[in-house]
Amino acid sequence: MKLTLSTLDQTITTYMERWGIVLVRLSFAIIFIWFGVLKPLGYSTAIPLVESTVAWLPLLEPATWVKVIGWWEVAIGVLFLFGKTIRLAIALLFLQMVGTFMPLVVLPEVVYQGGHIFLPTMEGQYIIKNIMIISAAVVTGGSIHRKKSDL
Repeated sequence: MKLTLSTLDQTITTYMERWGIVLVRLSFAIIFIWFGVLKPLGYSTAIPLVESTVAWLPLLEPATWVKVIGWWEVAIGVLFLFGKTIRLAIALLFLQMVGTFMPLVVLPEVVYQGGHIFLPTMEGQYIIKNIMIISAAVVTGGSIHRKKSDL
């Protein structure tokens, strides 16, 4: 078989198609379990931001909300590991993302430099990059009805 740029491209894109969703799901699992468990254990650098964001929520103290949110994230990660629970993982992820974007509205002094929305702080960048997480979740959800042999 003659190796051409076209055959190399076909081989690479076939590999990417075969493994892309699996790798995205595994990435979701690793990131959500890892970052999620840091919150209830008290090691997450995001704790002050989360506590400031949820301070107005009723029922629980901010520190307790941090634990709830952390375990919620762990659940999202675990659910991405199993094909039958992807829909639930995506639903929980989208609900979690609503909360993740809240600082952009309720804490503008923390997430924007000098109040300028086009100059995000490190915290603002951390939040805005979640647009990519949402996009990856949409792509993953769009793969649900493919044949199991394709995933």
